[in-house]
Order: sequence, then C-alpha cells, then structure tokens
Amino acid sequence: MKKKIFIIGSGFSSLSAASYMAKAGFEVTVFEKNDTLGGRARQYNIDGFTFDIGPTWYWMPDVFEKFFADFGKKPSDYYTLEKLDPAYQVYFDENDSITIPGNFDEICEIFEKEEPGSSKHLRKFIKSAEDNYNIAVKDVVYRPGVSPLELVTPETVVRVGQFFSTIRKQVRKKIKNQKLIQILEFPVLFLGAKPSNTPAFYNFMNYADFGLGTWHPVGGMYKVIEGMVTLAKQLGVTFQKNAVVDKIEVDATNKVSGIVVNGELLESDLVLSGADYHHTETLLPEKLRQYSEKYWESRIFAPSSLLFYVGFDKKIENVEHHTLFFDTDFDVHAKSIYDTPEWPEKPLFYASFPSITDNSFAPEGKEAGTFLIPLAPGIEDTKEIREKYFNIIIDRLEKLTNQNVKENIIFKESYCVSDFINDYNSYKGNAYGLANILTQTAFLRPKLKSKKVKNLYFTGQLTVPGPGVPPSLISGKITSDLILKTYQK
Repeated sequence: MKKKIFIIGSGFSSLSAASYMAKAGFEVTVFEKNDTLGGRARQYNIDGFTFDIGPTWYWMPDVFEKFFADFGKKPSDYYTLEKLDPAYQVYFDENDSITIPGNFDEICEIFEKEEPGSSKHLRKFIKSAEDNYNIAVKDVVYRPGVSPLELVTPETVVRVGQFFSTIRKQVRKKIKNQKLIQILEFPVLFLGAKPSNTPAFYNFMNYADFGLGTWHPVGGMYKVIEGMVTLAKQLGVTFQKNAVVDKIEVDATNKVSGIVVNGELLESDLVLSGADYHHTETLLPEKLRQYSEKYWESRIFAPSSLLFYVGFDKKIENVEHHTLFFDTDFDVHAKSIYDTPEWPEKPLFYASFPSITDNSFAPEGKEAGTFLIPLAPGIEDTKEIREKYFNIIIDRLEKLTNQNVKENIIFKESYCVSDFINDYNSYKGNAYGLANILTQTAFLRPKLKSKKVKNLYFTGQLTVPGPGVPPSLISGKITSDLILKTYQK
C-alpha cells in the first residue's frame, strides 16, 4: 500500500517535492489555499494584458534542466525559452543608462569603454564566479543543511576566505567606476541581502548573470508553473485548490496523523509544508513548534515589495524587457530595509516590460509594465502610501527615459505587504524568505525536518538552500531526498 503524503502550498518548492515523491511511489496530494496553483508565481490577466504576479526573472537555466531531466523530460517539453539580448538595462541618471548584452564578450567591451582596464578584472572575476557556481549550484546547495560539515569539501576549503570577505569588498577591489560596481553588486539582491553582508563566495550569482544569461519563458514565468503542474499530474499528483489548512494533527506520540482542511480532518502518513515556515508552525500546538516568536524576530529577512501592474495604451520607449532604476543611493535605500525599517525617501526600483519581448502580454500597440520597490517586511501598508510611491516612480520613469506616460495609463493594480500576508501567510509580508547571509547559510537556516514532530517536513524560501526560484526547485528535491532516505531503508 502506498504511503500518503500531504503537501501544503503549490509554489515551486512544493511542486518540485510533489513530483519527486510521486516518482518514488508515494500517494501525493497538494493543498493550495488560493484558487490558482503556483503560490507566489501566479498570473494576473485583465483586458488582454498578462502580468506575472511574482517572479519575472529566469536565471540559472541549468537548474530547471536538471529538475526536468530527473523525470526524463526537458523544459522544452513544457514551455519555450528565449534568451534575452539585451539582458537588461540599468539607469543611473537622466538619459544615462547602460544596456547589458546577452553576450559576455560584448559585456566586457562595455566595461572597458566605461573604465579602461576593467574588462581584464571582469574576466578574472567571472572566472572565479563560474568556479564557485560549479561548486555551489552543482553540489553544495543540494545538501540538506543538517551539518556544518556539508560545507567542507576540498573545493570550499581552499576558498574559506571568501566566506569571511564580502561581495562588496571583492567587487570594489579592482573596479572603481560606480556604475560598473552597481551592476556587479546587483545580482546578490536575488539572495535577499546587501552586498556588504553577502559572502564573496556568492559571486556565483554574477556567473548566473553574465555567464548563463537572462531568459524568458514565452507566456511568462507562469508557464513554468503550468509545466511543473502538468509533470506532477502525469506522475499521479492530485491537487486541491481553495483548500485552507487550519491545523496539523499530531497523535499522542508526537507523530503527524493528518491535517484539517476547510474544517475537515484528512489522515496522512506524512506532511510536507512549502507554505510559510513560521505560519506552518502556528498550525501546531506551541510546545511542538521548533522556533519561537523571538527566534523569528531575530532573523534577517529578505525584503518585501510594493508592486504595481500597469497597462499602458502605447509602447514605452527607451526601456528594455528588464529595466533597473539605480539613480538614487543604494546604501540609503538598503538602510531603510535592513537597519531602520521605514519607507525609503528615494527608492530604487525595477520595471519589467515583458510585452517588449512577448506580444502575448499586451494587446497590439500597448504595453504591460510591472514595477517593484524593495521594502522592509512588516512596514505600514496603506492605499495612500501606495499611491504616493506610484507617483514617485512614474515621475522618475518619465524623467529618466525622457517621455510622458501618465496620461497613457489604462489601469493599475498594486500588491504589497498586507497582500503577501493575506495571500501567502507570509511572515511580516516578506516576499523572498530569509536573507542569505553568513549567519543564515546552509545548516544555520530553519531545518527541513521537524525536531519535535515525526513525519513533518518543510521546503521553500525560509529553509535550505534559500530564496529565489532555482533554489526553491532544489529545496523540493533535497527535502524529498531526506524523506526517502528515511522511508526507503
């Protein structure tokens, strides 16, 4: 008789784990509280416009390839990928931007033009980043965070100094041009931490950027979710939507016995939660929670976000599919996120215009724009504040790109801290999980397996290996491996 496992949530990590568990012969049911699958990677459709609500960047394509290959499949069996060239554009001031090509040699030419001699340092830096990528992403991140010894390999031992230096120090050692520095420091933002707090070893994100490139799934990131759902169903996974998990049932021996869904008790041998870790533990009696409120308060969280989904009745000029607006001081903005949580006075922001690349995102002659401002989790969130910041970034967009767009706005929708809490039970409304800093790396993150409740497991951005879409795919695999290690003895 098949063992039964219930999975809470249907984001990337849950879908990954569901597929691995089904392949191993388990009876798998996924419970999603919302009316669409995908967790934070849902889609919003209105009046012929399409918006990816959550992730919009497709980096580290090899991780997706590895995932599908584990089931004898390829990403192309489920969705079509296009490499973006240019990869993205970065604005530093009015009519002053650098466009990053999709080819590394061309990137070197741009660096050399901005700072003579810098391309030599860039090539050396990216070679180091590639070496670290091959160690980290192809080996170390697939370990379950059980022991500090997981980080000790012949390759990491010789790089131990990189764990005690920072990305910021490494980047600024040889490169002096401020624009180039900002471009090289930007990728670690995907890890949810500041360059000044991120170990230099994590420069492998720069190889993900310049070496592997930026890609776009035709139809959006939600096509990846649809592909993973299709795969999971092919493997026998069952999905239940609008299924709110109210409680995790535990028997007298502190072993999982099932979950209460929409008020109904359902029995199961195991429970795996890809939902918010903190929220999941609130579904247990307090004495069976591994981590206290004090513990969560002491963690360094990746940012939350204020997002806007905007339909324009014309094409937007002087921007690329991915456009970053770094025309204000990053350190000042970062301080408002990590040091003294408050709304930033002059926020950096990011904009995605996928309809530049993919005409399925907007009607002909129109543009779909997604705007994102990183924020401190738990910050005050009101309609008035959202409106204030929308005007700030649209004014900046107009000024920096030298065009008028306000009168061309057909509609806008916003998404912020309170929405992350309501839709995903996200701790303080964080958008990306726990920041990947040295004291929250690998075995120092919340554990994949409950120490207090037998047969209760966790996956996702608050546990190993960390925030981001590729790490979430990996998290699903390593959690399922941990379960199978116990149940296939």
